[in-house]
Amino acid sequence: MAQTVRFRLDDAACAELAALRSRLAAHGIPTPADPPSVIAAAAGTIPPPARDALAAEVRLLALPSVWLETLGTVAGRPDELVLAAVVDAELLAVHSAVHDALAGRVRSPLAAYLPGTWLPHCVLATERPADAFALLHPVPTVRARVVAVDVQS
Repeated sequence: MAQTVRFRLDDAACAELAALRSRLAAHGIPTPADPPSVIAAAAGTIPPPARDALAAEVRLLALPSVWLETLGTVAGRPDELVLAAVVDAELLAVHSAVHDALAGRVRSPLAAYLPGTWLPHCVLATERPADAFALLHPVPTVRARVVAVDVQS
């Protein structure tokens, strides 16, 4: 399983996203068990030197807000329904800084999260995306402040 660098979201946004997931679960649609977040990078292994470089870089950054507002699917994972973010210069700058810190320090980086291919999003459903879309559309925009950047296994 890949290790990920996640943008951890503020409590109010997590509550809004959890409520959307709960609506889906109430209709028998599987949802992720982990707290809502946005994955910024993923690799087979993110060793301690990479984590240290990432922590040093994050200390210098102003963490952005993420506006999650578009329901859809992500290439390569058609069974998921996601709430995708509006991509702006501030979000892309922080994403690039994360990858600059990890460059040459991780093993087997996953291409879907690299600059130029990344679609920032939060997974809402892990199966039956068409049914999940029908249940949630139209979805309200969720403004999420990024409160931390951490590595998860």
